[in-house]
Order: sequence, then structure tokens, then C-alpha cells
Amino acid sequence: MIRTLYLIRTESTDPYRNLALEKGLLQTVQKGQCILYLWQNEKTVVIGRNQNAWAECDPSRLEKDGAHLARRLSGGGAVFHDLGNLNFTFLSSTDDSDRQKETEVILEAVRSFGIHAERTGRNDLICEGRKFSGHAYYRSGGAAFHHGTVMISVDQSRLSDYLHVSPFKMQKSGVPSVRSRVMNLQEICPDLTVMRMAEALELAFSRVYGLPCNQLPESIIDSETISHERAVFASPSWIWRDSGPLPHHTESMFPEGLFRLDYETVSSCGGTPVFRKTLFSSDTLETDFDFTISHKLTDCPVNTEAAVQKLGKDADSPAGRVLIHLIQNIGGNHHV
Repeated sequence: MIRTLYLIRTESTDPYRNLALEKGLLQTVQKGQCILYLWQNEKTVVIGRNQNAWAECDPSRLEKDGAHLARRLSGGGAVFHDLGNLNFTFLSSTDDSDRQKETEVILEAVRSFGIHAERTGRNDLICEGRKFSGHAYYRSGGAAFHHGTVMISVDQSRLSDYLHVSPFKMQKSGVPSVRSRVMNLQEICPDLTVMRMAEALELAFSRVYGLPCNQLPESIIDSETISHERAVFASPSWIWRDSGPLPHHTESMFPEGLFRLDYETVSSCGGTPVFRKTLFSSDTLETDFDFTISHKLTDCPVNTEAAVQKLGKDADSPAGRVLIHLIQNIGGNHHV
């Protein structure tokens, strides 16, 4: 049961430091506590834990514009952050975690400005049929967090400049572009600011839980820990997963999300194509899929029977079944 509420807001706009602080808070939160962490990133594409960075964004455009690319701990899809966006994170023990209640905090804050907001799909908040807030989740070591965005005055031209969105998602949403899927809340409430939304979230946090909200200083996490974790989040091995772009891919929608297999093939001595490199990725919110199993396909002939044999017992796992389905697509309409 939640007995104490804490609020922490950082002035940092460094995405790697902000993710490091989030992880530190996750490792610090105790049973009976709920922490609301508010933060902003300057011009950053943030991808989900299991996504392929090369597939989700335009790295050269990001570099040219001095924008950042970051990978978070949670699953889900790629998002663009700038200072017109407010990020929130609720942190608690797994026993105390209550996504419905946490979502109600966001909805109550937004509705306090006369905006009709509602929850839809697996993790979105919408107004007038368009998304202004996407959510993702993570659990580790007995603690959990629920985080997401609140789009207030985001530069939406950057969305199409930086993000690559699969046609599968466009078809599912029934919209022609990523910009038409989302909206800024200033479109409904022109005088809304990030500061006003942050204040509304603090009030809603206290009202929904029926408890006073205590301020928590950033110094609760020591600077050495922050420095170490920031270096991890900023490292190319974490962001890019030691992979470059691969020439082919196949993808399909599943109930858990969009799954994708990028791959490179070579011909065997007998002329049969075999996998040389693979990268298995997804925007699924689930974080217990084993995306590393695709590495077992190295030197495997490109057919499902060989893949099942090569994967062994992993072929019957949730990730294995999805991977086999994707391999069945190769050579069909999804082969690029």
C-alpha cells in the first residue's frame, strides 16, 4: 500500500543523465512509496529497449541537427522529445505498482484544463482521436516504473524528419503519416505550458492517491552512480547494440506489437542462401522476450525447417515462434 508520495523534477535536459537518474530512483524506491519523476529531453529520439536503432530513425539527420539518440530500459516504440514535451515516471515497488491509478493521475491533470482525454489501445492517451501521450513499463529487482510523454508544444516537423514509422502501424491506425497520428495539447488549450502541466500533475498525484506530496532532491542518488549510469546509457554498445544496418528485413504485426527481422545472407558452398547476420527487434511492451536467439541463425539456411532445428528448444518459446513466422515471410511480400 502506498503511504508516502514524493515528487522530483530535474532541470537537466540531457537524455542520458535523465535516464540514469530514472534508473537510480528505480533502485532506491521502497515499499509503501511512490515517486513521480518529471523530466525533459532536448531534441532526442528515444527508442524502446528491443528496437533496431537503424530501422527507427535517420542517424545522419540526427547527427546533422545535433540531436540525440537514446535507448530506454522499457519496451515500446520510438518517440521524439523536445522541450515542448514533458516526461513523467511513476516509480514504486512491484507490489505497489498500479498502472490504472498512475494513468488516472495523467488524465486528471490533463482534464483539469478542460481537455477531454481518454485511454485507448495498449498504452496511449488520446484527445479527439489523436495521441498526445504514450506509455511504457519496466520491472527489475522488486521495483517497477511506468513512464511516458505528454505532448504540449512539440515541434512536430521533427517527427517525420527523424522517425521512420512502419507502414504496418500506419495501416493499423488508418492515418497517412506519423504527424497525423499525434497532437499537441496546445491545439486544444493554447495557453497551456509545460510548467502549468507539471504543476497540474503534482496536484493530481496528491488528489488521486489522497496523500500529501513531498519534494525529493536529486541528491538522493549520488553523483558517482549518476555518472556511471549516464556513461552506460550514452555508450554506442547500448544504443546501437553493436549492429550496423542490414540489407534486408521482414516484419509482421502480432498482438504484442510489431516484430522485425533484419538480416544479411550469403550463398553456401552448394549455392543455398544462409543467414550471415541477423537482428531481431520489436516495439512490444513485453521485456521478457529473448531477442538474442536470432544469433543462433548464423550460417543457417534461410528456411523454416532449418531455423527450427537451429533454434532447438528456443523455437517453442514466444520469441522463437515469432521468429519462425518472420522467416516464413522471407521471399514473400515482406522481403525487402
